[in-house]
Amino acid sequence: MRHGTSPDAPVVGQVEVSPLRMATPSDRELVDRARTGDLSAFDALVRRHHGRIHRLALHMLRDRAEAEDVAQETFIRAYQALARFDGRSEPYTWLYRIAVNLSLNLLRSRRTQKARVDVQDPRLDGLLAETRPSAQADPTGDAERKQIYGALCEGIDGLSETLRTTLILVCIDGRSHDEASEILGAPPGTIAWRVHEARRKLRLVLEERGFEVDDAESHGQERRRGSGT
Repeated sequence: MRHGTSPDAPVVGQVEVSPLRMATPSDRELVDRARTGDLSAFDALVRRHHGRIHRLALHMLRDRAEAEDVAQETFIRAYQALARFDGRSEPYTWLYRIAVNLSLNLLRSRRTQKARVDVQDPRLDGLLAETRPSAQADPTGDAERKQIYGALCEGIDGLSETLRTTLILVCIDGRSHDEASEILGAPPGTIAWRVHEARRKLRLVLEERGFEVDDAESHGQERRRGSGT
């Protein structure tokens, strides 16, 4: 073994290869390995996608505990269905589809729905953390953004199931129209229409609550009327 190399480094021919230089396996490679019984490969898939799956469920369910339950159940069901994964879609698309269906089933099973978004809505803290321009706290800016995001969350909750789910996937989670099409099983043109219609309805909600919405809605330029900002 050469000086400075790891005793666990694999040897290819006469050349030692550092584990740090080995290529990161793709999702498909991890799934293929997991199907042969490699639990560490499936663990790697969970670590790679758990955050996004939890975030998606949180925005759909508005409850941290339920979102965590859905995230865990998503990977349990995925593991149980590894043998049936046909590879026609990307593994993350498959995982998203499971999470969306679980979330929708849970929403439909609820006897009562939350009528309004309160100040403790778990989605708000996440949105504030993601949009704050710096690591420093900005109480004034956060308070104004919290009002805007509270109105947005309330508007999102008022959308139909199909519009809300599509909007969350595309505008919050950042999936492309093609990706959302695969996840939801709808044509890309239908996805585009849903996003447009959801945004139109949200604009009306914001305007009804006294916020001005600039024409470039994709930039999120909303502000309170009369604030002068």
